[in-house]
Amino acid sequence: MRILIVEDDIRLARALERILQENGYLVDTVHDGASGRDWAIVGPYDAIVCDVMLPGMDGFEAVRAIRHAGVTTPILMLTAKSSISDRIAGLDHGADDYMTKPFSPAELMAHLRALTRRQSAMIFESIDTGDVSLKLETHDLTCGDKSIHLSKREFSLAKILFANKGRIVSKETLIDKIWGPDSNADDNNVEAYISFLRKKLRFLESTTTIETVRRVGYRLVAQPPKNAGGDREGD
Repeated sequence: MRILIVEDDIRLARALERILQENGYLVDTVHDGASGRDWAIVGPYDAIVCDVMLPGMDGFEAVRAIRHAGVTTPILMLTAKSSISDRIAGLDHGADDYMTKPFSPAELMAHLRALTRRQSAMIFESIDTGDVSLKLETHDLTCGDKSIHLSKREFSLAKILFANKGRIVSKETLIDKIWGPDSNADDNNVEAYISFLRKKLRFLESTTTIETVRRVGYRLVAQPPKNAGGDREGD
């Protein structure tokens, strides 16, 4: 089983890694909320351990973004705060369980065993952006009554862009998440798959576009539907 740790305290992150690895889990660790969101979306993971207090995007925001992207992986939130309001906030944002620090290794493992024994009750079938929908089970892209199937890498690329709608995603991030950090993939590979995805959006006659941010990366932009607010010229 594979667990994602999202923890900015390096010492605690290393301790969590050690505990989980000693209990037979595979572990990936990131140290900020945005990275946690991105890694969780690409996944797959059997569970996510996420701290509340994270730099930039905090744990609550990260969990909400993960759920919005259609990820149903069980999430255990960690916090130094024990107030009921904080626990409620975490659960309301989509976390499945809550544990206050400090905690014992045995307590951590008990929480994770409970989480991985049950499936999350939340079911997401698609990520919708503008007039286009990405189907998570079938890997189809649909717009109106038209549909087209995506290859494995096209789907991985689309899932990252759709989950980060309106935000710039760097080429480095796409290479790392789709091809892997140890691959020989480069900017040309990313550009080729961006081109494939753009062609499929054009085939669907979607108003949603992939914008190139020069020397940085790409951003998914959802335009108003063609029949809303008058005629618009396509890209």
